[in-house]
Amino acid sequence: MPDIRIAIVEDDPDIRRLLEETISSEKGFVCDAVFENAEDALKKIPLRKPDIVLMDINLPGMNGIECVKRLMEVCPDIQVMMCTVYDEDEKIFNALLAGATGYIVKKTSPEKLVEAIRELHQGGSPMSASIARRVVSMMLAHKPVLTEETSSLTSREKELLHLLSHGYRYKEIAEKLSISIETVRRHTQSIYRKLHVQSRTDAINKAFH
Repeated sequence: MPDIRIAIVEDDPDIRRLLEETISSEKGFVCDAVFENAEDALKKIPLRKPDIVLMDINLPGMNGIECVKRLMEVCPDIQVMMCTVYDEDEKIFNALLAGATGYIVKKTSPEKLVEAIRELHQGGSPMSASIARRVVSMMLAHKPVLTEETSSLTSREKELLHLLSHGYRYKEIAEKLSISIETVRRHTQSIYRKLHVQSRTDAINKAFH
């Protein structure tokens, strides 16, 4: 299996170094490129085409959310995970609307960061637990009932979708349902395929009203 190539966009030198060291020390990961600002990232990421981009929000000049939006216009297949100190509702939603498929806070441990990168690469939408629960709570405040779009889902897929909607990670779902993580992943991909979506956020948005 080829290595997962990761680019970092982060202006803080200490955090940038920590992210680079975490990625470089993990088997199967390659730190493909490191950028201090959005402008350089926008010029070079489309040429390098990494698998995943770790994106800060508070960058000098153009902010990370705008950078994600522009990247998605030219590199729609790149997966972007916001890695930021911000957990404000507006910034979370703006980042997801711009095209980010993951959102973790910088205090996340290196182990959780590695797990989140792998989950993102495998088709998941990793978020720090606090972020996921806030996103889902805001969605479900307006979307508490399953839509007709979910009629094609099996009872197990609906059960799993409810757990996803409450911010549970793949590992937690596997333990709760007494199934393997790979089975969770297969069910999740089936849900995405049936709902014609690409991420947890899109699935929740489409599945509930």
